[in-house]
Amino acid sequence: MKNKNITWKITQGMYVLTTQNGGCVVDAVSQVSGGDNPLIAVAVMKKNYTNELLKNNTKFAISVLSNDVNPEIIKTFGFNSSRDINKFENIETEKIEELNIIKDSIGYMVCEIVDSIDNDTHTLFIGKMVEADIFEEKEAMSYGYYQKHKEELLKVTTENGKTAWICTICNYIYYGDELPDDFKCPVCGVGKELFKKEE
Repeated sequence: MKNKNITWKITQGMYVLTTQNGGCVVDAVSQVSGGDNPLIAVAVMKKNYTNELLKNNTKFAISVLSNDVNPEIIKTFGFNSSRDINKFENIETEKIEELNIIKDSIGYMVCEIVDSIDNDTHTLFIGKMVEADIFEEKEAMSYGYYQKHKEELLKVTTENGKTAWICTICNYIYYGDELPDDFKCPVCGVGKELFKKEE
């Protein structure tokens, strides 16, 4: 039997990728060359709005998350679309090379896009590092840690009287009294029947 959870054991980190006008959480980031300006590759889902933004921009930034990162950062950048909200509105950021860097991070890399490769579900964007720094020495969050602690990290708290509908597949959160009949999760595409209600 195929157990895709073995991919959780791949040594990957958890990052916030940002570009002009948006960003998202990513885990598939790797250094693919050395030197003073190493090449950094990041895979972004094709159906993710950030993928579209990257194809119309020349730079991206990677903010490296720690194990004690504010969970709101993961919720905001991982389970919402920049089509719908301004993800930077309630998250503290710093402008570097004209891009928003997450302040609550271990550090960052800013890269100029030099190439991209499409596959069936993702685009691999390759960038030349032009700026980088470390804010503090902490343990970086791994993809395995995220999967192990996901329920705790993504625990939903709502204001009194506010209803949240949570996707049982990807944890995307929709706020509203009722889900529209034709509602589809903007992250994983499932219908309203796979959402649970939390008040």
